[in-house]
Amino acid sequence: MKFHLSLFVIIGITFGIKLEGCQCKVVQFIFGDSLSDVGNNKYLSKSLAQASLPWYGIDFGNGLPNGRFSNGRTVADIIGDNMGLPRPPAFLDPSLTEDVILENGVNYASGGGGILNETGSYFIQRFSLYKQIELFQGTQELIRSRVGKDEAEKFFQGARYVVALGSNDFINNYLMPVYSDSWTYNDETFVNYLMGTLREQLKLLHGLGARQLMVFGLGPMGCIPLQRVLSTSGDCQDRTNKLAMRFNQAGSKLIDELQKQLPNSSYRFGDAYDVVNDVISNPNKYGFQNSDSPCCSFGNIRPALTCIPASKLCKDRSKYVFWDEYHPSDRANELVANELIKKFGFMRSDQTNPPSPSPAIAPSSNH
Repeated sequence: MKFHLSLFVIIGITFGIKLEGCQCKVVQFIFGDSLSDVGNNKYLSKSLAQASLPWYGIDFGNGLPNGRFSNGRTVADIIGDNMGLPRPPAFLDPSLTEDVILENGVNYASGGGGILNETGSYFIQRFSLYKQIELFQGTQELIRSRVGKDEAEKFFQGARYVVALGSNDFINNYLMPVYSDSWTYNDETFVNYLMGTLREQLKLLHGLGARQLMVFGLGPMGCIPLQRVLSTSGDCQDRTNKLAMRFNQAGSKLIDELQKQLPNSSYRFGDAYDVVNDVISNPNKYGFQNSDSPCCSFGNIRPALTCIPASKLCKDRSKYVFWDEYHPSDRANELVANELIKKFGFMRSDQTNPPSPSPAIAPSSNH
């Protein structure tokens, strides 16, 4: 769980288009961490990575916590909405059925999860990427039993896949002395370890039918409020940011290699580092007033680590880049999503269902 612009999203295809020979919609399968989690951790009762208390979700739907680690929407929500795609429900949502999967896909993202199995272990419960892929294999068995092997193969090969992890592998693993990875590796060898693991995971997904897949890189994670408050100067952590850039360079190279090696694959890497860095460095340019501290905090006690009912909210949530110590606000997510839509040429084919509007974020100084 943390701010990592491991931002995940989908490649443009419209809601309602049918796959040739299969009466199935094109849907998304999302693998990620807290930036993409839409409620899985809510059902992991022992997990310490939670967004189940107010004021999470205050600007989303009915304003109650829904499992998203923000005051509003995720980047994937916003991009999917603008393309007319259905929002995939959380894998652990009790209402998930085969019919729901065929209509909407599934989101396996879990706050605190990482590329590595050992990442985020102090959260007690979370889904690592390998675990999420294992759950996806179970989903495939359900769909095969429902529509048959051939139709299921067409369904999964026609789906869109998003993989958005990596920040926790640094923030909640390598950069913490309590984890053995912190003294087993150096900066270069740890990134190599991550890339070797991610390579095998993406090849595994390809073997399970993932043909159109997007992996997003990391943003300047050394500038999240948690990293700033832990520094003596309050500035961004330069080493942490350099690790993010190293990850992005290696990740881009990996995706280029897999794109050439894996049959019928369309794999892309989305590096959003520069966009997010500019928002953080020049907040006024984008209409923000604060890019270094969280909107939701426990008074002057920092770091607050999470947002709770006793927390105090900033006066205007739309003016803050960060919602809590780790995660961006709804408006920051919207700005990043719009930049990604423009950068990658995401197009909306379905003109019948307009995208959902941004929430009306009321100033709040009472909570």
